[in-house]
Amino acid sequence: MSGISIIGTGSYLPEFIATNEMFTKFIETTDEWITTRTGISERRISPDKPNFIMGAEACKKALANAGIEGKDIDAIIVSTCSPDFFYPNTACLIQNIIGADGCAAIDINTACTGFITALDIARNYLAADIYKTILVVASERLTSQIDYEDRASCILFGDGAGAAVVQKGSGLYYSTMGAKGDMLRDLYCKVEYNRNNPFFKGDDILKDIINTPQKERYLQMDGKAVYKFAVDAMADAVDKVCAQSGFDINDLDLVIPHQANIRIIQSALKKMNVDESKVYTNLETHGNTSSSCIPMCLAELDEAGRLKRGMKICLVGFGAGLTYGACIFEY
Repeated sequence: MSGISIIGTGSYLPEFIATNEMFTKFIETTDEWITTRTGISERRISPDKPNFIMGAEACKKALANAGIEGKDIDAIIVSTCSPDFFYPNTACLIQNIIGADGCAAIDINTACTGFITALDIARNYLAADIYKTILVVASERLTSQIDYEDRASCILFGDGAGAAVVQKGSGLYYSTMGAKGDMLRDLYCKVEYNRNNPFFKGDDILKDIINTPQKERYLQMDGKAVYKFAVDAMADAVDKVCAQSGFDINDLDLVIPHQANIRIIQSALKKMNVDESKVYTNLETHGNTSSSCIPMCLAELDEAGRLKRGMKICLVGFGAGLTYGACIFEY
């Protein structure tokens, strides 16, 4: 099975740091309450840079890390569930900034599972020899969708972007993807329609889901339902992809889970029966940055010199949809 070779990584973190203590000024909470329930101490928020600018900055670093230029990219695949525009897509906006003129520009949205999905799409393009060099990007500005009067959700999310330059490799690659579309009510953020349209007659088909003006604008989440789904889905996805590869999870060198909540991660790892020394997290200082968290982890590990050729790496995540996915590849 044709694998992938990641030849460069990069990330972007906004400068503004929102600590747990800052949240105590406008909602009823404490640093201890947030930390013990989420594992998060601080998160970055972008008050000034839009999503596509963050993504472009991560791409510039990934290109420099790979020793190539924008003109060398054949395709850009962007994962985001918090774009700045319905159209043009974020990939086109990034293409323009990094000088990747003429390359394919594709956006995908499987929410927090997005980087794994985008990487899988890239791998299939590479295996089919359609493209030679692909820039896989995840950029999220979820704080633009958050209700800061909702104590349960507003403390979780941060902004950021990560990118990887990917080419065809000779190593192993296995993946699994899935979704539970019947769980849409448990995690969603709806498009806000233009109320000035004289032909608009309301969302009758959605009235059982969207029943207050507030829910038409902000991210909505049933924390308990998402928690249960996430633990089971991530463990099951890893079991499936390990079965495909013939590896036991502890044969792997590194596991990077979606950085949603420390309790979700710990419960999923316990169910996977994985050695925690093999697991990398940055949740404490980044919060939940949706699909961008996994490539940001890769970039941090790369910068620290902790990624070595031949390492067997597992990425696993879940997101709104509800979606889930995992992949194992040889770095």
